[in-house]
Amino acid sequence: MKVVIIAGGKGTRIASVNKDIPKAMIPVEGKPVMEYEVELAKSYGFREFIFITGHLGDQISDYFGDGSRWGVSIEYFHEEQPLGTAGALGMLKDKLTEDFFVFYGDTILDIDMTAMLNYHQQQHADATLLVHPNDHPYDSDLVDLNEDGTVRQFFIKPHDAHLVCRNLVNASLFIFAPSILSEIAPGRKSHIEKDILPRCLEKKMRLCGYVSFEYIKDMGTPDRYDDVCNDIRRGIVGKRNRKNQRPAIFLDRDGTINKEVNLLCRPEQLELIEGAAEAIRLINNSEYLAIVVTNQPVIARNLCTLEQLEHIHATLETMLGAEYAYLNAIYYCPHHPDSGYPEERKEYKIKCDCRKPAPGMLLKAAKDWNIDLSRSYIIGDSQKDVEAGENAGLLRSILIDTNQPNALLNAVEKILG
Repeated sequence: MKVVIIAGGKGTRIASVNKDIPKAMIPVEGKPVMEYEVELAKSYGFREFIFITGHLGDQISDYFGDGSRWGVSIEYFHEEQPLGTAGALGMLKDKLTEDFFVFYGDTILDIDMTAMLNYHQQQHADATLLVHPNDHPYDSDLVDLNEDGTVRQFFIKPHDAHLVCRNLVNASLFIFAPSILSEIAPGRKSHIEKDILPRCLEKKMRLCGYVSFEYIKDMGTPDRYDDVCNDIRRGIVGKRNRKNQRPAIFLDRDGTINKEVNLLCRPEQLELIEGAAEAIRLINNSEYLAIVVTNQPVIARNLCTLEQLEHIHATLETMLGAEYAYLNAIYYCPHHPDSGYPEERKEYKIKCDCRKPAPGMLLKAAKDWNIDLSRSYIIGDSQKDVEAGENAGLLRSILIDTNQPNALLNAVEKILG
C-alpha cells in the first residue's frame, strides 16, 4: 500500500520561519517535517511512497533520494505549475491502483495507521477522512457524520455565523480508494476538501469519518510551527497515539457544564456555567480527555427525539468552540427505569447498565478510546456521578456545588495541580 505525500505548496504563511526551503523541509527539532511522516509510515509497515513536489522541490528529492537511506522506496511527481492539493493525484492513476494514504507534507502526526486502515476496510469506504475536535472549529472545515460514521455533509470555511455543528474537523489525512481518482481531472488545479470530496458525496460515494484524538497538527503558520516544536520537545506527540492509554476527566452535563434546567429538551435552554469553558480548555491542554457522560431521560419521556438531542449536543459543542474549548466525546443514556408517564417511549423504559450510577457509559468510553480508568476522574453535581465513578474504578470522583462560582474550574485546577 502506498503513501502519497503532497509537498508542492510554497509555504507563504510560514515564510517568516524560512522562505528558502519548501515548507515540508522546514526542520522541527533538527529534522524535516516530511522525515517524521516517512518514519511513522515505515513503523507501520508502509514502505512505498510517492512525493508530489513543486516549489523548491529539488531540495526534497536531493535530501530523500530514492528512500533507501530510510529503508523505503520513493517516487516523485513534480508539478511544473501548481495543481492544488488534488490536481496531481489525477495524473497518478496508473500508479495508484490500490487504496492509498494521503498525507500533507507540512503536518506533524502520530497516529495508529493500522487502526485507521482497518476502519476504512471495515467500512468498505471510497474515502476515509481522519476527523477530530479542535479549539478553533469556527475557522476549520467541519464534517457532519451519520451514526454509522458515513459523511452526511461538509461545512467548508468560512462558515455562516449561525452554523451549529458537532466539533469534528477535517484533519487533512485520508485513505482513498482508486475510485476517488475518477473524480479528479488530470492536470487541472483542484483541491481535495473544496472540490473533490463534496463532488464524491454528491455522487453518493461512500465517504467515512475516522474519529481520532491522536496528535495531528499542521505547522503552516509561525505560531503553529512554534506549537509543534514545543510539543515534540515535551513528548506530547507520541503519547497521544491511540496505542497508548490516556486518562480522562469525565464530566456530567447538566448542572456541571451548562446550567441545570429540569428536563432540558431544547437547544435554546443551554447556558454555559461560568468558568466551564475555561475548565474544559485546561483539560484540552493536558494529557486528559474531556468526555461527557450524561443521563438523558428526556428520550424515554418522549420530550425530545434522538435527532433533537443530537442538535442540543451540537449546540453545546458550538458554544464551547466559540470559547476555544472542545469535548472529545459525549455519551448519553436515553433510558429511565420508571414507567407511568402517558407520553413515554416504552422501549426506553428499562433498567440498563448505562444510566448513572451504573458505570456503563464510562466503561464504553474506556473501550472506545483506550482510557486508563485507574488514572481517571469524574466531576459532577450529583451523588449518582460519584457512585458511577466508584463503580467504574476511577481514581477519584469529585462532587461539586455549582451554586459556588467557578465550581468546575476549581475542581479541574486541583486535578491538574
